[in-house]
Amino acid sequence: MTTFSRTDTSIVGRWWWTVDRWTLAAVVMLMAFGTMLTLASSPSIAISYNYDSLHFVKRHLVYLPLSATVIIIVSMMTPLQIRRLALFAFGLCVIGLAITLVLGVEVKGSRRWLKFAGLSLQVSEFAKPTFAVVTAWLFAQRIRGTNFPGYTISSISFLILIALVLPQPDFGQTAIISLVWMAQLFLTGLPIWIVTVLLILAVAGLFIAYKTIPHVSDRINNFLNPESADRYQIEKSIDSFKNGGLFGQGPGEGVVKNHLPDAHSDFVFAVAGEELGLLLTLVIIILFAFIVMRGMVKAMSENNLFILLAVSGLLVQFGLQALINMASNLDLIPTKGMTLPFISYGGSSLLAIALGIGMLLALTRRRIGKVDGA
Repeated sequence: MTTFSRTDTSIVGRWWWTVDRWTLAAVVMLMAFGTMLTLASSPSIAISYNYDSLHFVKRHLVYLPLSATVIIIVSMMTPLQIRRLALFAFGLCVIGLAITLVLGVEVKGSRRWLKFAGLSLQVSEFAKPTFAVVTAWLFAQRIRGTNFPGYTISSISFLILIALVLPQPDFGQTAIISLVWMAQLFLTGLPIWIVTVLLILAVAGLFIAYKTIPHVSDRINNFLNPESADRYQIEKSIDSFKNGGLFGQGPGEGVVKNHLPDAHSDFVFAVAGEELGLLLTLVIIILFAFIVMRGMVKAMSENNLFILLAVSGLLVQFGLQALINMASNLDLIPTKGMTLPFISYGGSSLLAIALGIGMLLALTRRRIGKVDGA
């Protein structure tokens, strides 16, 4: 039973009766699964790094309430405030990405992290949702016939962003940013020949990355020629799903996670497969699908172009990230170091996804009348 009456005109009361509580509930359930799987998967990883066994659990339990706070505060904003927040945050991300290339910490051959005051920040995670909202506004302004060069500014911003993310190198983030941008372009009603050209350029970009970026070519080659490759992690991941069966071994009872170096992050879905089994793993998949499909239905019912494009971009990004992680764990695509939203351990990822979901909830709240400034 809710503690807010429909006559409650406070900020929190208005928020509660206008926010999409079904999507919010699905997000809370994903967070609960994430906490359980962090408790199950991270102690062995922490010990291997000579940390306290609950090192990652404690950090996760710090980031989790911060992320929940971000979702609630951001979801209370108006579309105009969301647009301004995205513009400001995206500007900071561009500056942060430039600094990362110069002063970032190198980990496993990649320079993706900024460290300050004992904290690590992956700026590209925050660039994804903010760029999606900025792009939506630029496209909407252009289509409204204001002679505003929205397509041009968005294209330049896209090229700058890719030029800063790709050299880290981070092909996965580059691919998601590119696909979200192209999806939003498609929704604006571009002629099919332009869409075709963009797809050809995307394939050409993949080919160039294959030829010029060693770790990209290694992962693709390992996927295409499994017999001649070192597939230790993916083989252990598949073993996890086999061991889990229909009902799983039970939370904390899995054993394959002890041999998976990234069990708490990139391969947490494999841990879910072993410990929770097929049925509860399907529940996780259904929760992701529910958030995306419900959001898309709400977006398609919008008569405000900015909101339609922004919500669609945020949902495509959210869904793609989940799909890439799960498909990698199941050996359906080449492995890619990408977190599973709200499930994997990772401070930057958790906060950035929370920012995106907060903006999604803000833009899909029930409103009466014209949306000002969006």
